Amino acid sequence: MRSVTYSMGISLDGYIVGPDGGFNWTAPDEEIFRFATDEIREVGVHLMGRRLYETMLYWETADQDPSLDDLMLEWTAVWKPLPKVVFSTTLSAVQGNARLASGGLAQEIERLRAEPGQGDIAIGGATLAAEAAALGLIDEYRPRVYPVLVGGGIPYFPRHERRVDLELVETRTFSSKVVHLRYRVAR
Repeated sequence: MRSVTYSMGISLDGYIVGPDGGFNWTAPDEEIFRFATDEIREVGVHLMGRRLYETMLYWETADQDPSLDDLMLEWTAVWKPLPKVVFSTTLSAVQGNARLASGGLAQEIERLRAEPGQGDIAIGGATLAAEAAALGLIDEYRPRVYPVLVGGGIPYFPRHERRVDLELVETRTFSSKVVHLRYRVAR
């Protein structure tokens, strides 16, 4: 069965964006960018909310940008063909290899898990991930922890009064002192 994973950059105090809505502190260096590219190669479909979809829309045409370096072109070559499912109540159409979700999150994940296919089902965006976590649908949490305290904003981990036991699967410390953690939900 395909695993549902949640991977994003977070501050040490647990936020994906700060109180001002900014996340420039998560700008990846070359080492982290390569790691993220390799991680996305393991994904078979990416689920995202409207805000993340709109943020990532740049990469649907980025290969036409003559200023992109080889590393960014490699990311684009992996990201662009990746199937994406967008959860939105305000969008009527999406671009690239994306489709609007036709059902609720649980139904989409159940359908995707039942389909033949390779790769993980990745969830992007804190709101969508919080819904998946509340439903017990996330199999792995993969935060990249940046050495910064932002003091508030949008939390990576949902604030539900529910205990979730985790098993540490992998850690990696990058030269920039960012730490990747990979935890599997203990079932």
